[in-house]
Amino acid sequence: MAEKPKKPQKLKARLPRGLADRGPAEIAATRAMLEKIRTVFERYGFEPVETPAFEYTDALGKFLPDQDRPNEGVFSLQDDDEQWISLRYDLTAPLARYVAENFDALPKPYRSYRVGYVYRNEKPGPGRFRQFMQFDADTIGTASGGQSAAAADAEMCMMAADTMEALGIPRGSYVVKVNNRKVLDGVMESIGLGGAENATRRLTVLRAIDKLDRLRLDGVRQLLGNGRWDGGEEGKGDFTEGAGLSKSSIDKVLNIVGGAAEAWTSLKEGVVPPTEDEQYVLGKVLFGHKPEFEQGWNLQFMPDQDGLLKILLDNIGSSKVGIEGVMELRLMLDQFRAAGYGSRRIHISSSVVRGLEYYTGPVYEIEVSASDDNNKPLRFGSVGGGGRYDGLVSRFRGEIVPATGFSIGVSRLQALLEKIGQLDSRPEFGPVVVTVFDRDRIADYQKMVAQLRNAPVDPAKPDGPRIRAELYLGNPKNMGNQLKYADKRNSPCVIIQGSDETNDLDGPQVIIKDLLVGSTVTGVEKDRDRYLQTHRLIQKRVPVQELVGAVQEILNWHHIAWK
Repeated sequence: MAEKPKKPQKLKARLPRGLADRGPAEIAATRAMLEKIRTVFERYGFEPVETPAFEYTDALGKFLPDQDRPNEGVFSLQDDDEQWISLRYDLTAPLARYVAENFDALPKPYRSYRVGYVYRNEKPGPGRFRQFMQFDADTIGTASGGQSAAAADAEMCMMAADTMEALGIPRGSYVVKVNNRKVLDGVMESIGLGGAENATRRLTVLRAIDKLDRLRLDGVRQLLGNGRWDGGEEGKGDFTEGAGLSKSSIDKVLNIVGGAAEAWTSLKEGVVPPTEDEQYVLGKVLFGHKPEFEQGWNLQFMPDQDGLLKILLDNIGSSKVGIEGVMELRLMLDQFRAAGYGSRRIHISSSVVRGLEYYTGPVYEIEVSASDDNNKPLRFGSVGGGGRYDGLVSRFRGEIVPATGFSIGVSRLQALLEKIGQLDSRPEFGPVVVTVFDRDRIADYQKMVAQLRNAPVDPAKPDGPRIRAELYLGNPKNMGNQLKYADKRNSPCVIIQGSDETNDLDGPQVIIKDLLVGSTVTGVEKDRDRYLQTHRLIQKRVPVQELVGAVQEILNWHHIAWK
């Protein structure tokens, strides 16, 4: 007996790890957020530019913070010319290539912004994706030092602060933290890690410090020492080799980046704060009711940024590069204060590192503090950051081209804004749906759709947004299915015209069914009078020539304004 032929195996629909699908509601929320960011960037004089997702691998360089993955953390392939090309891992390296290739034609300084997806060939995990969106702004071709260079870096921090407020994050709930890679280099010189021969160990130290927010002091201490098992104890999980520093060197590094290098000053009588925008903390909160600080429990304290710079100078000794870094921070601090940006929005913090290798000077990060509905703090880490990178463009030109910029992590920031209620994630209203009652009259229905699409949402604004409308293109056999379709599309209303409406004695009519009012009818079914009243609002019959006006009335009643 012949065997029955096997049924073809169905392909399993599945999404690769570290990637995510996005629906219309999330896309609409992203679009609204990006528009607010774009408005701030353009107010600062930045203009848009786009670069492709693929670049030659050597043009991108090897600057990723985690290089323990194949292809140095990037997705790469060989084209038909046997050239290696890679998906971009950030938006800065492609910009450096673009500027170098178009250097003579671009104005200098060149101020641009970009938005797009970037890709990392990393192990996915909670909140760690292989594809995510960034929004960057950069100034390339700045002055190489002094006040003008500090102004370019300071401007990035001030623009980051303005962007947070434009997105609805209140002042006091975010802070832009600023440090300088040269200060960290000075600290490392002071523990014997200066010189080209220690470049790899210095990078290992920087990457360990950059994990402070995630691993805390104990985890970073292990990475600065012999290494760390990511399972939490020896033999569990993967092992990351450490920087091999001595205990005294680890203590010195952590004293700076772990929060010991903080300075606070009380608001004494007669003392004028540097700005009207300073952060104030009650002594009891700052010192945690420690008896030795009882005298200051009821005093208001503010960050002593001048004192912090002095602490940094004391810890870097005679390191020339370290002193240069502190002086650059001094210039930036003066410019923040001159523009009215105090410690409530921007302040110096020795814990900021940034993991990418190409930073050469000031670095900055945006941190946001928020709470959930139970008043428990939400941890989102950094939602953006950047810094000075004077060597990226010079890789192509053989000359130093000073540059600075910062990047916003769109996906992470969007998740935060939704949590704190500053981003509307509700689905956008769908189109008006013209149903098909008689399949032989498709052309008539299509005419109605065209009339709606050509009409403005608001008749008082003839040049404003047009009505969104579509013809039902599924099987028209069942009217119930057509109404369910419109409901799933979040349509405000549907248009119905059957033979009764077409042959009406008063001339052709249409029925307009308001789906938004219709969603409330369930709660009034037991109250006959209210049910009939609501039903009259749900559905009305109008002459076909009044179709557009009746739909406009419904849209304006529900305050629907498509962009």
